[in-house]
Amino acid sequence: MRFISFNVNSINAYLKKGLLDQLLAYDPDLLGIEELKLTEKEHKDFPVLKDGLLPYWTVSKVKKGYAGTAILTKKEPLSVHYGLIDGEYDDEGRAVTLEFPTFFYVNLYTPNSGEELKRLPFRMTFEERLRDYLKGLKEKKSVIVSGDLNVANEPIDLKNPSSNHHSAGFTDEERREFKKLLSLGFVDTFRTLHPEERKYSYWSYLRNARKTNAGWRIDYFLVSEELMGKVEKAEILNDVYGSDHCPVLLDIDL
Repeated sequence: MRFISFNVNSINAYLKKGLLDQLLAYDPDLLGIEELKLTEKEHKDFPVLKDGLLPYWTVSKVKKGYAGTAILTKKEPLSVHYGLIDGEYDDEGRAVTLEFPTFFYVNLYTPNSGEELKRLPFRMTFEERLRDYLKGLKEKKSVIVSGDLNVANEPIDLKNPSSNHHSAGFTDEERREFKKLLSLGFVDTFRTLHPEERKYSYWSYLRNARKTNAGWRIDYFLVSEELMGKVEKAEILNDVYGSDHCPVLLDIDL
């Protein structure tokens, strides 16, 4: 099965660029999309409607045109869940979970800690609630997690680690929380298969960051430990444009 996850930084803006075919050419069985920036009343139907892909999505209810996540799937799921435990954080459209016979697929848009780290406490609480949620899923069956997790785990995961040590996405606190998540029994698929490779999935629009490759690896596929042996490929698709992120890909034999 092929999974792709992509922070599009506004689905409508992305579609207006006419670049959808470059993404769908990879023929994903499941496509996770983050940062939809849709409003509740904006669409009766999901804007990406392709034959053979069923969309499940959620948007922010507290701030117009903010956050939002989706999963498009070729196969109808057994169940769909929005948010974390009891729907927590669905008010910001942070998570969609699809259940299939042998696994759960969770697509996330983790909160950014923001300028001057003003949202870091909110982020820390989200991380704790996320671990509780994923732990509960793992007790039932295997789990695949994707999305913009808004953290570069190690210095190899960003171009300028020294100057960004206390920046949002590379604080000690955020990196510690990510390691706690891995310690639940999750594996970072790209880093496991590419232990020394420097490749990024996000570049600021400022200072020609993508052209100079001054990027960050903050988009992930994590899998339950028991699934890692089934992973065939984990890649970052730097040749796909249209956002300040690029997609990440997972091929797994399920």
